[in-house]
Amino acid sequence: MTTAHHLRLIDGMCGGEFPSRRTSSVAGVSGPGFHTAYLRPYGGAGDDDDPTGAEHRARCLAEHDALLTLLTSRWGEPQVMSPWSARERMLAGEDIPEPWADLVAGCEFLRLWRIGQRWIAIGLFVEADGPACELTVVATDVDPP
Repeated sequence: MTTAHHLRLIDGMCGGEFPSRRTSSVAGVSGPGFHTAYLRPYGGAGDDDDPTGAEHRARCLAEHDALLTLLTSRWGEPQVMSPWSARERMLAGEDIPEPWADLVAGCEFLRLWRIGQRWIAIGLFVEADGPACELTVVATDVDPP
């Protein structure tokens, strides 16, 4: 997918209705109060064209940086959220609502914008000791934990 495609998808997520129950598709997951799209799905070693997964990781990181630059020029500087405390609370048994539970489980940082009544969050999941990387965007009316 191109950055232009990502932006069209995010624009749609900013205004699209939320479903009344959880649904899944190839592009992501939606549910009451949220849409999640996997812009560059999780990947790592094993692809015949990229046996180490290094190219996937490099593309994922480049797409993340390009998207942040474009969204920052559009909406201003994002809030930066470290999900550490929410992750710790979740591990201690606190119920963290969707879509935040999935985001705080694996991201080191989230970039957040408040657009109207919705939060737009960009998350980057990067495998610490390997090539895997995933770029995810969420639109939600659920406040961050």
